[in-house]
Amino acid sequence: MRAAIGGGAISVFAPAKINLYLHVLGRRPDGYHLLDSLVAFADIGDCVSATPGAALSLAVDGPEAAALCDLGEDNLVMRAARLLAETMPATPQPGACLRLWKCLPAAAGIGGGSSDAAATLRLLDRLWRRPLGAARLAALALRLGADVPACLAARPLWVGGIGDELAPAAGLPSAGIVLANPRVPLPTASVFRQPRERLSERGRFAPMPRDAPGLAAALAARENDLTTAALSLMPELAVVLDELGGLPGSLLVRMSGSGATCFALFADRMAAEAAARMLARARPQWWSAAGALLTAPPEIVQRP
Repeated sequence: MRAAIGGGAISVFAPAKINLYLHVLGRRPDGYHLLDSLVAFADIGDCVSATPGAALSLAVDGPEAAALCDLGEDNLVMRAARLLAETMPATPQPGACLRLWKCLPAAAGIGGGSSDAAATLRLLDRLWRRPLGAARLAALALRLGADVPACLAARPLWVGGIGDELAPAAGLPSAGIVLANPRVPLPTASVFRQPRERLSERGRFAPMPRDAPGLAAALAARENDLTTAALSLMPELAVVLDELGGLPGSLLVRMSGSGATCFALFADRMAAEAAARMLARARPQWWSAAGALLTAPPEIVQRP
């Protein structure tokens, strides 16, 4: 997926992160949960652009920008920029004019803020021409949040630990996807605090299926262990799952991450887009979008 904003800018797409399944394996003494997940990214998301500047600044636009108005300097884009600037030996620290085009809803379980932060690290590492290398960037990403290292990789992954153990999920087949969110925030911490009756085992499988129906069949034996907890806090999620399951061509329906966004897989993008149009007519008050799973990270684009 290629995207660019504004003349003279470098920019990169910040894709939605989808947990195709999510198992909770345990909990560390520090409170972090140990997870096992197959993570994919969709060509639905935000975009971050950067141009040289004397200091760090951020402008936020787009259909979902209003949700970020009160964050100010706590926006993950600015936190990522400041963190990377601190690694630079230059005095004064380098600056940049950043712009975030926000399309993903906040607190939605699809890694919007984490993906924005990861995109910022990639952009400024290029803009400032002092490449840190993949390992150091990944270490910085983890300091910003458990999801940010996966979003920095932005390719199909098996994810373990607290989100810091990443392995390529090679050969993930192409598939269409519809995302739907009832526009009710569901804080991640609240979902994880709910009591859990049991712990799961790792759900990884091989070989990777060759097509979307095969992928849906493999995933059907796995689940999102956070769904019951999310439903206890937001019963209307059941309606979202039912609506997605009733769309023509829907192969698999599941909640992503800690919610509240749910997804349905389809054979291809065309089937997903047709289903999304039906959903938008039936539930115009929801946020919804259609696209396809990405098989490679988005490229950084530069305009003269």
